[in-house]
Amino acid sequence: MAKFPRLPPSGIKVIVVGAGFAGISAAIECDRKGHSVILLEKADNMEEITRIGDIISFDPNGSRAFERWPGVIEAMQRVARQTAWLDLYYWKGKFVTRQSFAGERAWGHRINGHRGELHNIIYNHAKDRGIDIRLGQRVTDYFETDESAGVVVNEKTRIVADVVVAAEGVRSRGRKIVLGFEDNPKSSGYAVYRAWFPGDIIASNDMLKHLVVNGDTHQGWIGPDLHFLASSLKGGKEFNWVFTHVDDGNIEESWQFPGKVDEALKYIEGWAPIVTEIVKATPKTGRLIDHKLVYRDPLPTFISPKARIALIGDAAHPFLPTSIQGASQSIEDGVALAVCLELAGKTNVPLAVRAYEKIRYGRVHKAQAMGVKTREKWHKANWDSIWDDPESIHLTREPWLLNFDAEADAYKKYNNAIADLTALRARL
Repeated sequence: MAKFPRLPPSGIKVIVVGAGFAGISAAIECDRKGHSVILLEKADNMEEITRIGDIISFDPNGSRAFERWPGVIEAMQRVARQTAWLDLYYWKGKFVTRQSFAGERAWGHRINGHRGELHNIIYNHAKDRGIDIRLGQRVTDYFETDESAGVVVNEKTRIVADVVVAAEGVRSRGRKIVLGFEDNPKSSGYAVYRAWFPGDIIASNDMLKHLVVNGDTHQGWIGPDLHFLASSLKGGKEFNWVFTHVDDGNIEESWQFPGKVDEALKYIEGWAPIVTEIVKATPKTGRLIDHKLVYRDPLPTFISPKARIALIGDAAHPFLPTSIQGASQSIEDGVALAVCLELAGKTNVPLAVRAYEKIRYGRVHKAQAMGVKTREKWHKANWDSIWDDPESIHLTREPWLLNFDAEADAYKKYNNAIADLTALRARL
């Protein structure tokens, strides 16, 4: 087993529930800080997670953590899209503007790639670190006392630790113990068609081949209450497209379904011929999904009453895709929590968990609002003004959000967070 830099053992036992990006990253960060980690995942094998999916994005604030994990950022760059721009078009086809991201290189790496491939890279890194990863472990309940917290696995086995990190997404059972009641996800009123398939399909089409034959590309078409994004990766060998659209379905049972090309085409009737041709080129078997966007009311808290259970990632704060921040914010969560546990120590785990929430809460909700702003900017675009000022339709890219190191921030803010928490408790 390879040697990895980590702090001396803290004595803190951590259970992380869910081996998605949020969970694996939290497990790795806790391992780096010397905590003992058990990572539980309901899937029986990781292929169930890594073989499917489409594009996922990590901005510099999220990828900062990957840079600290030996070999990870380099492996990600090898499979990531190699573009530093986004070309934007009017939905009928006219070119509007090119947005360059080159200036952000000073802030860190932008990683855009297949979620399964990128997930596999960090999963293998966690395995190489020797983290205790247990598959086929469906968490059916959470519990806590003043001294410990734990989970019930497969309705029978109890596992106890000092702290539990709930990272299994919008339907996390950990939300019930945090909120005190069951809250069901709601439809946001929008859904996303997502497709990923070999680039040679695009290369064989005379109308589309320019999107892949000269390497990676990235482009988007903006129209009334819908935006369509497409890109190629790996030198044009792979291709993906997504579009967000109004949706009136419910998500009581499931919110991800096999998509149908004919149904997707109905939403973009009258759009630029290149857009409809991209959708028509999509293989009709297993390459398209229709994903309903889940909405959650902002939570009043991310932590349980006894502060032994913490929600991170989508379990705490689902993001709209237009924020381009959901994945990065989930990474930040795990980084901050691991630091707080390190600084508080085993005898003060609840204080660490409360400090984590104090440090993260305001930033996360401010970042969440970016998704709605971008969607409204695009879906409700005033084209009379945009033609006068094309750059007004650019994605909002702000230094406070992107030029950010969650680890350094947690170290910097921890003492003030503790002081604020102590003062608050003294007033109660």
